[in-house]
Amino acid sequence: MPPRTRPAGGASAPPGAAEPGRDCPLCPRLAAFRTEWRAAEPSWHNAPVPAFGPRDAPLLIVGLAPGLRGANRTGRPFTGDYAGDLLYATLIEYGFARGTYAAHPEDGLTLEGARIVNAVRCVPPQNKPTTEEIRTCRPFLAAPMGEMPRLRAIVTLGKIAHDSTLNALGERASRLKFGHGASDTVGLVRLFASYHCSRYNTNTGVLTPAMFRAVFASVRAYLDGE
Repeated sequence: MPPRTRPAGGASAPPGAAEPGRDCPLCPRLAAFRTEWRAAEPSWHNAPVPAFGPRDAPLLIVGLAPGLRGANRTGRPFTGDYAGDLLYATLIEYGFARGTYAAHPEDGLTLEGARIVNAVRCVPPQNKPTTEEIRTCRPFLAAPMGEMPRLRAIVTLGKIAHDSTLNALGERASRLKFGHGASDTVGLVRLFASYHCSRYNTNTGVLTPAMFRAVFASVRAYLDGE
């Protein structure tokens, strides 16, 4: 069994709750931003984005937060923006997803042995959550980990996701300094760090598709070698 996780600090989730409610009030700035976009785009999801994928998966992928016109619009992590194009193509290539990614939640794509969640569940203004918002949402990162009985590997996309994941696992962020390709074991879980698959990172050459695929090749080799 994987180690049980306990978030450090921040507001507590309702007992036993793995998902925030549609009108979660814990982060006032994010709730106000959500309300603003509900008025502007009433057909969008405009709510905390739930985890995606089977609870019995051995792999968890942790992103930063929903994109305004991506997951905040569609209601599925990494769906509707460029980051999803690269992520889901890579997951399909390494056998962690099946089907065709068409950038909307009815495309029929399914995850195989993988689950995706964001460190912050609501879209933040300018895609920049505050330290307090990251801390407040951490129970909703820890809870999905605790309900995954076969969890063996976690891929963290970007430094915020990486550090929040370590804290959710009961470790200091200094336990494994963030860097692309960094990897270490925390309890019974192996962490694999990657730069975030954002358009900015790929356009600037910070992250190439080959670099991103290399991380998931390592994850696949690790899980297959157990």
